[in-house]
Amino acid sequence: MAGGDDVGARDGFGERFGAALYDPFLRRGERLGLAGRRAELLRRAHGRVVEIGAGTGLNVRHYPPAAEVVLSEPVAAMYRRLEKRVRGHAGMRPVRADADALPMADASVDTVVSTLVLCTVPDVDRVLAELVRVLRPGGRLLFLEHVRAEDPKLARRQTRLAGPWAAFAQGCRCDRDTVALVKQRFDIEDLSTASWRGMPSVVHPLIIGTATPAR
Repeated sequence: MAGGDDVGARDGFGERFGAALYDPFLRRGERLGLAGRRAELLRRAHGRVVEIGAGTGLNVRHYPPAAEVVLSEPVAAMYRRLEKRVRGHAGMRPVRADADALPMADASVDTVVSTLVLCTVPDVDRVLAELVRVLRPGGRLLFLEHVRAEDPKLARRQTRLAGPWAAFAQGCRCDRDTVALVKQRFDIEDLSTASWRGMPSVVHPLIIGTATPAR
């Protein structure tokens, strides 16, 4: 849902098709537990919040009422659906922006949120460096991501199907070792694992947690 290429270019048939299918495709997984995991994670959001790769806005209803949230999304078709979803939600502001080029000043954000985004961005380290840039001292990254499996059998299946899955899921990498990548820029404060029920097995392994910029 986010990346480093030209924001204005992403409104072709594939993007419109993907945006139309996104909510229906995730619906069963949301019902079988992911919506609850989103809600539990986002209760920790406070102050000035930036969400990267906000997509169609599935996180919108889970934010605390007092949070001031900027929802960044680079894909036009996703962004149009996001705009509709935030109507009537005070304190929510959508912006067209890539995750590695946020329209925020240095050290101006209390909380950054990333849910099911780091699997898709072409350059994870560049995105994480941008998140470090915008976070204030003491600010936190809240993350919920699907990752490479620890189970060797499933990890081999993820490797085998990584190409076809990326073609189907608009660049999503089901075999990405996101924990190791996050640790290059952040200190992970807490980390839990779960299974994304109701979805294909290659995206079952989930990590949920919080992190602060590495000292």
